[in-house]
Amino acid sequence: MTSAGGLTEQETCRAFVLPALSAAGWSKDQIREQYSINDGKLVVSPRRHRRERALIADYVLEYRDDVPLAVVEAKRTSVDVAAGIEQAKRYARRLGLPVAYATNGIEIWEIEIGANRHRVSSFPSPEELWQRYCGEKEITTGLERELILAPFDHRLRNNDLTPKRPRYYQRRAVNEALLAIARGQKRILLTLATGTGKTMVAFQLVSKLRESGWNGGEKPRVLYLADRNILVDQPKDDYFEPVFGDVVHKISGGAQRARQIFFALYQSLDSSREDEAALFSQYRPDYFHLIIVDECHRGSSAEESKWRGILDHFSEAVQLGLTATPIADSGRHTYGYFGEPVYEYSLKDGIEDGFLAPYRLRRVHLNVDMTGFKPEPGQLDTSGNPIPDRVYTQRHYEKALAIEERTEEVARYLTNYLTDTDRMAKTIVFCENNDHAHRMVAALNQANLDLVARYPDYVCRITDDDGKPGRELLDRFRRDDTDEPVIAVTSQMLTTGVDIPSARNIVIVRRINSMPQFKQIIGRGTRLCLDIDKGSFDIIDFVDATLLFNDPEFDGPPLRVINDRTDQQGELIEREELESPDGNAEEVAEPEADFQSGDGGILPADDDGTVITDEDRVDEIQSRGARRIYVNGVEVFVWNDMHYQLHPDGQSMRMVQYREYVHDRVLELKLSPTDLRTQWATAKSRNILRERLNSEEIGITEEDLLRKLDHPEADPIDLLINAAWELPLISRAERAHRVRREHDQFLKSFAPEAREVLDVLLDRFTEKGAIELEAGALRVPPFRQLGTVRQLAARFGGAPQMHEAIDDLAKRIFDVA
Repeated sequence: MTSAGGLTEQETCRAFVLPALSAAGWSKDQIREQYSINDGKLVVSPRRHRRERALIADYVLEYRDDVPLAVVEAKRTSVDVAAGIEQAKRYARRLGLPVAYATNGIEIWEIEIGANRHRVSSFPSPEELWQRYCGEKEITTGLERELILAPFDHRLRNNDLTPKRPRYYQRRAVNEALLAIARGQKRILLTLATGTGKTMVAFQLVSKLRESGWNGGEKPRVLYLADRNILVDQPKDDYFEPVFGDVVHKISGGAQRARQIFFALYQSLDSSREDEAALFSQYRPDYFHLIIVDECHRGSSAEESKWRGILDHFSEAVQLGLTATPIADSGRHTYGYFGEPVYEYSLKDGIEDGFLAPYRLRRVHLNVDMTGFKPEPGQLDTSGNPIPDRVYTQRHYEKALAIEERTEEVARYLTNYLTDTDRMAKTIVFCENNDHAHRMVAALNQANLDLVARYPDYVCRITDDDGKPGRELLDRFRRDDTDEPVIAVTSQMLTTGVDIPSARNIVIVRRINSMPQFKQIIGRGTRLCLDIDKGSFDIIDFVDATLLFNDPEFDGPPLRVINDRTDQQGELIEREELESPDGNAEEVAEPEADFQSGDGGILPADDDGTVITDEDRVDEIQSRGARRIYVNGVEVFVWNDMHYQLHPDGQSMRMVQYREYVHDRVLELKLSPTDLRTQWATAKSRNILRERLNSEEIGITEEDLLRKLDHPEADPIDLLINAAWELPLISRAERAHRVRREHDQFLKSFAPEAREVLDVLLDRFTEKGAIELEAGALRVPPFRQLGTVRQLAARFGGAPQMHEAIDDLAKRIFDVA
């Protein structure tokens, strides 16, 4: 390639890059220009979100449609070609490609991912690059090549009727699974984070297999297995039936053999009628060629599982496990059954790519959770029975003992939170058990009587006890165009497999020691719903479940954490790390508990005689079959706020008090206390400063200042100055008093009727704050009783004079130091 002058990047591409590719044999259809890889990470502030720039490759070279072989990153002729090398490598790694190219029109550099980079004289041909791709991927057989080259299915449609095309990681997952199938692997595992489209992967894989010669030219018979109706109905109704039509069938009641793609619940296949074998055994062992096991971490692969027999019966079929959270404990070893994942796409990956919603975290600690509850001598429960004398802690609550006020305080806090943010924001509350969920619904209804009067289903319980009415409520809750239900209270039912893109708040009031279950619960909020401007979500944690964020098994920190926890003197309490979770995500029968004192007692043992020392398991075992104690008359309250912020390294978290957070942000403004008061004094400059404080970079609101710094009598500007420089706080009442005393001549300079207006303004400032020092406040009581705005302005000689007088009064209010 010859030298050229300082062309733009676009001119370089037209003059040199495209001609060089064409000379190497690449057709226009094979050169994908401005190839979008992801959507761009969503960056969240306390009130809104924005997207970072998406990853877009200048060119992707495709052997056939949706079969990318290499990335080409182009720079203008005046730029060193090395400037595009790292960018090209990044894109190629994302797409799973073994080679990339960087060029400035003068030079071409070939980058072998994970190996060398070197200058080349020209681009390779499509056939040369395809052979290199096959060599890197160890594609050797005709079936492997056929499956990789088979087109992806674009017959599904988005809401706007455009084709629903698989994302880059979905294509990689499909192709890795197909290669494993072509190589004779019988047990295959794909791990993709909740909300990243496992159903799309299953659909595309089945479509490719149906168009291939994998099954000797016959359409393969496929069984899609899960343990909940919603997990089979949603993929069947939304993906498979719209494309494959009558060949799709849901097994229920009898063995149907006239179809090709079957959906079934374990429970249905394991059922039997009188004098008949279980339904699954009515199919011969080699009947199905492919079995897709959705949410495969939920127990069917465990040797002792009651449903393991179904998988064993169809052992000759290829079995593909789909999960977001594989389990690797000794009881249900997902890896042990399916093997290591052939492809993984994590929550962190999804957030980085902008396909999943990032989140903020608020930790809330109640006093009884911090200190425990010990009954008074002779204290009775709500049934009039003596409460066993012991200290009850968080691990006992709702299993052994339920404090009514604890549930009510959670409901009160959540109601206040929604009032401060959005009372119609879809919210899921995870309770300890169904009984706890029932009482939480009652408490939330009581706390939201105004909205419940308008929306009878504003709060609802959705548990396995609620049957068909609960499923109908769930169907309404999942939709993003419904006003109610708004708050769905559950225990286990919504932890997995339910798409609720509109969920903005995840509230955790159940203890979680399982990383898989924790990821599933967090996953209820990770789906984006940009149709309703949902680009992030909030987690409210009452039970320290989110300490699992600190576990090495978790893949990505929250953006912002708020922790409501101090001791009785307001001092920070040191936090202990949780032990590694045991990975047990299988639902456990909820204990009806009446804990007897275990202090000094005999510890229980496992079946093999091993003594159990874990306190949670000891409590659970000792409580089974006993009754739950209900207590009321206990004082329960929330301790004050703490925040966690991301460390500058972007990975770890550091804990700061809200006052410290405000201190750091205010100093970043590089304004003195006098500057701040001056800007706050007049309506125009106050609005500019308010917008700056509310910005994504600062994230400080007047509401948060008044609530979290707990001085509602002070003006927000004084709270800012106090937090930043520790200057004495002055209440609004004191400021108004000093103006009347020290600026008496200013007030007397106005006619009595004008001074009356200024006196009322001072009273309103004392009561409500600086927002009353604006002309808009003159349109509401008590000014309305004094006349219209025009009539009030006439008292000052006209509108300009009135505005000048109000601004002058405000300056004098904030001049008082």
